Amino acid sequence: MTQSVSPHATGSDLLVLHALRCIGFSGLSGVAAATGLPESDVESELIDLAVAGLVTHLAGPFGGWGITDAGRVEDARRITEELDAADARAVVAGAFNGFLVLNPELLDLCTAWQTRSIDGSTILNDHSDQAYDTRVLERLADLDRRADAVCAELSAAMLRFQRYRTRLADALTRAKSGELDYVTDGTASYHTVWFHLHADLLATLGLPRH
Repeated sequence: MTQSVSPHATGSDLLVLHALRCIGFSGLSGVAAATGLPESDVESELIDLAVAGLVTHLAGPFGGWGITDAGRVEDARRITEELDAADARAVVAGAFNGFLVLNPELLDLCTAWQTRSIDGSTILNDHSDQAYDTRVLERLADLDRRADAVCAELSAAMLRFQRYRTRLADALTRAKSGELDYVTDGTASYHTVWFHLHADLLATLGLPRH
């Protein structure tokens, strides 16, 4: 009988460091949402990472946490080591190819959600046409079903990728229930989480952003 191999679990310190690398400058709640860790655990890890010079904190009402240049170098080193130790490079690369097939469609859907073409003119979508919005959301739900296979492939190799499946599903559910900002606007929107996944895949594979 062939034994199933458990997906690789990333340590909480690297989860937090890598999340900041992928999502950019963020408040505590944003890092917690990205990692799925309790805010108290995230704060503890951020303090330790700051002491090590890998992240920095900006105080004030618009403050938050950001990764330093040294933090980027350290994250790249540790993420590469983790990927190779888990023997997951081929799986992640294959899933990334699947992601790239879906990416243009997702971007087109976001454009369709934000704008409309009427009588040859492109105008902002004011979301007053519920039938139009419903059609776009149905297309997004269809893409999400196909994205599920990509996320499942990633999650089977590395546990941290499960968080994207959870966040994408939550954004879609909220959008379909009438919270329209969860399609393209806000830090928890489908488009934002998709962007974070794209950044994570590039960082994990050591590929440059275009």
